[in-house]
Amino acid sequence: MKKIILIPTRINSKRLPAKALLEIEKIPIIIHTYKRAKLSKLADDVFVCTDSLEIIKICKKFSANYIKTSSKHNNGTERIGEAANKLKLKAKDLIIDVQGDEPLINPKDIDKTIFFFMKNKFDIVVPNIRFKFKNNMNVVKLIINDKKRILWMSRSDIPYGFNEKVRYFNKHLSIIVFNRKSLIAYTKLKKSKFEKIESIELLRALENEILIGSNSINSSSFSVDVIEDYHKAKKYLKNEKIKKKYLM
Repeated sequence: MKKIILIPTRINSKRLPAKALLEIEKIPIIIHTYKRAKLSKLADDVFVCTDSLEIIKICKKFSANYIKTSSKHNNGTERIGEAANKLKLKAKDLIIDVQGDEPLINPKDIDKTIFFFMKNKFDIVVPNIRFKFKNNMNVVKLIINDKKRILWMSRSDIPYGFNEKVRYFNKHLSIIVFNRKSLIAYTKLKKSKFEKIESIELLRALENEILIGSNSINSSSFSVDVIEDYHKAKKYLKNEKIKKKYLM
């Protein structure tokens, strides 16, 4: 069984254009994400998946593996679906989707999520982080039952807490583990009703009764979605330990 990390990224991000190329300590965000993913002990290989010639140029400059993909994909999952086809992965091989805007991603979190997938019987697995902040549409919140199955996800604050005060929400960390079979099943589905409304790609899976599980992780990682996130990430990386392993 191969375990391959695929990092989908594009140049035309809506909220923060060309964010993959923004630099932190003279290294683009996409390369921080790639080099940190390469530190995974369970993954066999890592590839950046993109249609952007600018990003490919950066990959070549930093000797990062890449796969050129179509510009017609609706989301990152469709993009890694094409990349998995090009790699000719088998049905039981694992594909780990790590979003390209995660310069603080912890390789141990990737490994924990791969391990959780292998020990359970979900079609897809995404990790969750507990957090307190409210009213942030850039953060996808999860409703998870006692069997660690995700029931729903939204950019709204869920659960609402009508009868009881909600102290914490469960935030979706940008790692998604598929096997080849579940990734193929996803890419064959049409864009779903609530996926369009919320702009959350995994709602397509939930609306079609694909089982998604979630493991809890204690992590400080976050996506760079807006300019404030970029400034925050620069501050975090100043004295961060994992960075030292690939900036030697």
